[in-house]
Amino acid sequence: MSQIQTRAADACDHALEPYVDQLARDGWCIMPDALTAQHITRLDEDLAEGFDQAPYCNGPFYGETTKRLGRLPLRSVHSEALICHARILEIVQQFLGRWCDHVQLNTTQAIAIDPGAPAQAPHRDQDMFHGPKGELEYLLNVIWPLTPFHPDNGATRLWPGSHGYAAIEGSEVREEQAVAPVLAPGSALLFLGSTLHGAGANRSGSVRRAVVIGYSLGWLKPYENPWLAYPPLIARHFSPELAKLAGYVQHRPNLGNFEGQCPSTLLTAGPELMTGPRDALLPEQAEMVEAYCRAQQVPG
Repeated sequence: MSQIQTRAADACDHALEPYVDQLARDGWCIMPDALTAQHITRLDEDLAEGFDQAPYCNGPFYGETTKRLGRLPLRSVHSEALICHARILEIVQQFLGRWCDHVQLNTTQAIAIDPGAPAQAPHRDQDMFHGPKGELEYLLNVIWPLTPFHPDNGATRLWPGSHGYAAIEGSEVREEQAVAPVLAPGSALLFLGSTLHGAGANRSGSVRRAVVIGYSLGWLKPYENPWLAYPPLIARHFSPELAKLAGYVQHRPNLGNFEGQCPSTLLTAGPELMTGPRDALLPEQAEMVEAYCRAQQVPG
């Protein structure tokens, strides 16, 4: 277990301790009945037209018998309950919060895997970021099944203990060590960005559908470009929490600003009402600047 995972387990609310403990130990956990099955059904119904119209993916990784939909807040109002789930966001904060001012959406994606689809190559989602691995986590993903998950219909396979420092040890991937949890709609599968995983083969006669909500450190470039996916005219209709997760917040010091200000200004006003750029420094930076200004005032 890495130091950040140990701290996460120590700091967690007692009701969430079992989930944080398993995430820290195994790299994944299941939160049963996180939402009602009825809510998931309504979301699935909203996504049905998009799946019908979507083309299949290209390439063996995305899956040529797989369909993927992004920008879920535009496709269904029911997606916000998944994205802004309070207990899950608290767990996300425990694992990612030490390394950033705030977390952000890395992706909102719905996935449909057709019968006959082969298993996906095992991978770690953190590998999209070219940075040091082991001590910190870049991502935490949540899979919400829209249809029941079981080993025969392509349930996500996970390799327990493959996360954290184990991700840089280069151990052999052995299929028999993978687990494919059985999940019902309404449950949530959480796993770290360093956890080895992959979709299973769909050997059933029906499509396996799911939603993936991914969260990442707020200073990273996310998988889905939020300002193209949700421009200001769209995002101004979001709740404040959803807008913040979708990138309309400034990450200290001044990362992601618009004309030197927090981009959330664009949701309530326009560029013509902007004032001059303003500081948004980290505490140690503000202290350094203040100390320098005081020193300049000392008579020579």
